[in-house]
Amino acid sequence: MSSLKINVMIDSLEWFGHASFRLSGTPLIYIDPWRIPRDSTPADVILITHDHYDHCSPADIEKIRTPKTVIVASPRAATLITGATVLRPWQSINVDRACITAVPAYNSHHPASFEGVGFVVAIDQHDIYFAGDTDLIPEMSRIHADIAVLPIGSRQTMNVEMAVRAAQTVGAHWAVPSHWGYFYEGGTVVDAKRFVELVSPFAEGRLLHRIG
Repeated sequence: MSSLKINVMIDSLEWFGHASFRLSGTPLIYIDPWRIPRDSTPADVILITHDHYDHCSPADIEKIRTPKTVIVASPRAATLITGATVLRPWQSINVDRACITAVPAYNSHHPASFEGVGFVVAIDQHDIYFAGDTDLIPEMSRIHADIAVLPIGSRQTMNVEMAVRAAQTVGAHWAVPSHWGYFYEGGTVVDAKRFVELVSPFAEGRLLHRIG
């Protein structure tokens, strides 16, 4: 994968804070939309990793949902969203030019029985991994991604060191920290900068500026 093509894809990734992202392109994909602006661009696809309020927000979903929007969610999250399609780990769905695969995401606070997921989005010859709320888990050895979006919050997710190992495990060329920047939950800006520093021997880290 050329660095130029990856640059184009990483530039299409936008962050609303915490674990909420938008991948601009065709299709236009939101991941765990939360506290997004009311005038946000309507979604072609919405991905929901699990049913906690800061990941599954029906009010935010309604801001960007249209009759044609495809919503893909973990089993428990899908019970809160009318018309959502359920994906369990290693199941996939194709939407327009994107192939979306759910992957395992779990830890002591979110055991496997909780049925949370992460997602790998394959689009335009790139694989982008959104890890969800997870620790460093053995199943990551089955994931290969050009771009990895990884939680560094420590509270109910990986810490910085674990996230660095996860980025290396999935072979990421780019690594983006999530779950930071909110005083009541997640990592700090110091944690995020440290993550970028620690991944530098094998990947390029990027701190996204929060929009909205």
